[in-house]
Amino acid sequence: MEINRNQYFLAGLVFLFLGLQLRMVDSYVLNPKATQALAKQSVENSNAFQQATTMFATKTITPRKVVRPPEWLGWFLCSLGAVLIMHSLAMRRPE
Repeated sequence: MEINRNQYFLAGLVFLFLGLQLRMVDSYVLNPKATQALAKQSVENSNAFQQATTMFATKTITPRKVVRPPEWLGWFLCSLGAVLIMHSLAMRRPE
């Protein structure tokens, strides 16, 4: 399947809006379920994993993970979106 003009335009809009959102927000606070899933995937040693699972299992106050994306990521996604939109406008219309 070949990617046509409309699909490039849609991908450009998605990247542009995602980049704008990353530029407007400083950090994201994950909910406890997402924090637990992230802790399971990023285990560096078994002791830290055991502490995290016992903390989540006892339903105590769980520290929520704060994600701070780098500043360049928002600019990169905005630029990529703009390039894809310009490219879609330069293509011929689908028939």
